[in-house]
Amino acid sequence: MAQTDCVSVVSREQWGAASPKSKETLKGSAKRVVIHHTALPSCNGLQECKARLVSIQRGHMTDKKFDDIGYNFLVGGDGTVFEGRGWGVVGAHAKGNNHDSLGIAFMGNFNNDTPSTEAIMSVKQLLKNGVAQGNLQKDYVLLGHRDLGSTECPGGKLYAALSQLSCAE
Repeated sequence: MAQTDCVSVVSREQWGAASPKSKETLKGSAKRVVIHHTALPSCNGLQECKARLVSIQRGHMTDKKFDDIGYNFLVGGDGTVFEGRGWGVVGAHAKGNNHDSLGIAFMGNFNNDTPSTEAIMSVKQLLKNGVAQGNLQKDYVLLGHRDLGSTECPGGKLYAALSQLSCAE
């Protein structure tokens, strides 16, 4: 994957998202980034990930009674980034910690699997773009979901790779 100044994001419309039941706007730019994994099989590219995204959104809205898919962004194994709730929207990804944070889910189960270099690089670039666009504070705090609650999320291998996501130059 080429190193560029921007990362392309597959829009909600492109992956077939249902409309959210409601939407709450963040008050200011996000102060924290919470990294998750979907704990499902990984996928690569639009075609393979499309059905997975629709299924995740349906599960979040139907089973968990969320207003929308819980994450702000999701990333496939090939580095394809998908818009979840998007920038500036309160997510439903880390109970009690959603009003000042951005939730990004790596699609896959990283208890045993290692996140791909492509996915790491895409998320790193997404975070740089968020800072440059004012959607994310420059001094944001990067956390794994397990830092905020009793969970294995984002899986041991992804949690070990969190330092690779740092935008510090």
